Amino acid sequence: MPWLLGLALYFIIWWTLLFAVLPFGVRSQQEMNEVVPGSEPGAPARPRLGVKLLANTIIAAVVWGIADYFYIYYFAQPFSQN
Repeated sequence: MPWLLGLALYFIIWWTLLFAVLPFGVRSQQEMNEVVPGSEPGAPARPRLGVKLLANTIIAAVVWGIADYFYIYYFAQPFSQN
């Protein structure tokens, strides 16, 4: 896969997966009984964004690796010589 195509595909996969990973493990301030005065009770108490970004990066790399495999072996077939 050309490097620019690979980079663009990884970027798209990363952002798409980010929206799938963000809701995992989120507990609101109201659920934790730790409502900060002046904030929305439904806001996350501990969003743990660093852990989620790291997990998202690893998952995106695995998905990109699978996509790259299929690109190389099924899409970009080498020319057969007769």
